[in-house]
Amino acid sequence: MKNTYFIWLTIHCIVWASAIISMSESLNEIRILGICLFFTILFLLPVFRYRPMLQTFLFCIQALTAVIIFFPINNQLNPFVFLVQMLMIGEAVFYLSRMKSLAVISVQVGCIAWIMVNVDTNKTFVVWCILFYLLLIIGMLHYQVVCHREREVGNRNAALLDEYRKMKRLLMTEEERARQDERMLIGHEIHDSVGHKLTSLLMQFEAFRLTAADQDKEKINRLKILAEQSLDETRRAVKSFKQKEVGGLIGVIRLIRKLELESYMKINFSVKHGAFAAPLTGEQSFVIYRAVQEALTNIMKHSSAKEAQVMFECPGGSVFRFEVVNITDPNPLFQEGYGLKAMRERLEKAGGLLEIQHDGRHFIVRGHIGLKERGE
Repeated sequence: MKNTYFIWLTIHCIVWASAIISMSESLNEIRILGICLFFTILFLLPVFRYRPMLQTFLFCIQALTAVIIFFPINNQLNPFVFLVQMLMIGEAVFYLSRMKSLAVISVQVGCIAWIMVNVDTNKTFVVWCILFYLLLIIGMLHYQVVCHREREVGNRNAALLDEYRKMKRLLMTEEERARQDERMLIGHEIHDSVGHKLTSLLMQFEAFRLTAADQDKEKINRLKILAEQSLDETRRAVKSFKQKEVGGLIGVIRLIRKLELESYMKINFSVKHGAFAAPLTGEQSFVIYRAVQEALTNIMKHSSAKEAQVMFECPGGSVFRFEVVNITDPNPLFQEGYGLKAMRERLEKAGGLLEIQHDGRHFIVRGHIGLKERGE
């Protein structure tokens, strides 16, 4: 809407500059005041964009102002009155509804008829003017009908796209639920079959150790320790099946895939300097996942450019760094919201730091977490 207004304003400036030059000799105080009033209304029209009745009234005042400015002197018609009225009719059709634009067109036609009455013209010129305005009005109204249909089609497409996203989200939720149910079923199967059998094996090893000879007890102890380790690993596997939250790099990749499918975001994901091999703890990987998730969610909600760059790196193996960059408009009133503050607190609690950079071109979320040595 803003770009369209400036296009209309540019055309008005060109037409009015030519008109003022052509009638510079006949300019007087009344015409200068009329031009000032015309441009004042032109600058006020966008302010009342959501009040069509007031816009209609302002368009009508503009039409009457054009009569004052271009009223013929010595019965001479200024041809620029046709260009100015064409612009006003075009703006009325573009901004207003059918009935309101017809009201403005009626006032415009009445004004040009009043001007034509006060000039010396022949019948051929009058017929030409009538035909010109008739074709202009028909063309403008046809354009309005086409735009209305395109707007309806756009609304239907937006509704269908919204329904598609809801169905896609529901499908992903159902898939995740089915996947989780399957994981739970596999976990129960492992727990009921393998776990119980390993527990039974441990009991048999212990019973056999009590009755075995001394030279066999050491071998039985080693077998028992091996069975205990197998049982612990089985329990950890069953516990991992019950976990629903997936953090770390794998979770970030899944999040990127979800946002690209649902929200049509374009995300450039890059990994540098051994980030996949970084010795992250479970808490650190989950904090990084939440930080990137919050940054991408903010981009999806507040940014007009649905494009982001996500970068992971682990320089030297001692620090894990992540960066989320988004192209955005300058905002001098920017303040950190609850999500960014919570992200900062979560990173500081995990031994990291968060940096927010918002210049005139990019919005950057940058953070790092210190890593422990592999032997620690």
